[in-house]
Amino acid sequence: QVQVVESGGGLVQFGGSLRLSCTASKSISSMYAVGWYRQAPGKEREMIAEFRGSPDGAIYTDSMKDRFTISRDDAKNTVYLQMDNLKPEDTAVYYCNLEPHWGSDYWGQGTQVTVSS
Repeated sequence: QVQVVESGGGLVQFGGSLRLSCTASKSISSMYAVGWYRQAPGKEREMIAEFRGSPDGAIYTDSMKDRFTISRDDAKNTVYLQMDNLKPEDTAVYYCNLEPHWGSDYWGQGTQVTVSS
């Protein structure tokens, strides 16, 4: 079984920054894709960014690229999400996703990010 744990969320002021961490119980280098998603109240889950097929380049949702940066440390089995210039509309539960080469995806429990206005 693979466990995925997100951390680093919390309350931040408008314009502030946070760095989220996602740690896995299995080597993330063995996964086909690793990424970050979020779900705000009343909205559908949306992808922020991910590494897919290769650890060398990230794929971003266009609207996220200016302020969010995904990175990884395979030695720590950890993927990060640096979030800058946060806005109230960024308030959401942020989830880490691991997609294996074969089988169902693994999801963390989520970490709450709240941006005050």
